[in-house]
Amino acid sequence: MSTRPIASAVTMKRDTSHPHALHNSGIVDVVFGENVTVVEPVNLYGCEIGDGCFIGPFVEIQRSVIIGSRSKIQSHSFVCELVEIGEDCFIGHGVMFINDLFDNGGPARGDKDLWRSTSIGDRVSIGSNATVLPVSICNDVVIGAGSVVTKDISEPGVYAGNPARRHNKKAT
Repeated sequence: MSTRPIASAVTMKRDTSHPHALHNSGIVDVVFGENVTVVEPVNLYGCEIGDGCFIGPFVEIQRSVIIGSRSKIQSHSFVCELVEIGEDCFIGHGVMFINDLFDNGGPARGDKDLWRSTSIGDRVSIGSNATVLPVSICNDVVIGAGSVVTKDISEPGVYAGNPARRHNKKAT
């Protein structure tokens, strides 16, 4: 058996040539409904969380987002500005909402006039690791895990793939 250490100590030199800005967010300026459960650590700021919601750890919900009553946001999900999620929704682990389509060939760089909104209806379930671009999704929709939603969904059903498409139920 080797007595050699598994890893050696690393000394890091502190770079003082560039100023650093550290921002603590945590939970700031949030309107909570009744009976909300939040598992920290989270970044919730300037948003509204309805009655009976569950917010898992490592979730970020940004300014002006509205989460409807009894919705669940699982761990590691990101809900950016300009998103509204209806009631009784389920947002799986690692779901990412996007508000910047890089219309100018790159990021908007803070120009909110270039951002687009997303509206999620009631009773919508979005599977883990899905990505939702700025769209409108009607009530009673299921989005499969890993799907990429690129267009509005106006008809209830099950959607999956990249880009997400409607899947018909097979007869059993």
